[in-house]
Amino acid sequence: MAWIREIGPDEATGSLKRQLDAAVQRSGRLWNIVRAMTLNAPVLKSAMGHYAAIMFGPSPLTRVQRELLATVVSAEVGCRY
Repeated sequence: MAWIREIGPDEATGSLKRQLDAAVQRSGRLWNIVRAMTLNAPVLKSAMGHYAAIMFGPSPLTRVQRELLATVVSAEVGCRY
């Protein structure tokens, strides 16, 4: 199994700390995809912005349709999150 060093919420500071706190507030926990980006706070911020635009931004798809698509794609590629 691959191992990626991460910065935990207890050792994070500044922008990274704020982003991790926001991630926990959104979902109640830190998902591995977020943990994997903790070494590069600007990348994490950009990725979360990209996700928010896809899932919550203007779209011809409803929120439910977007979640269903994300679930089907995740299942198809064997992703557990």
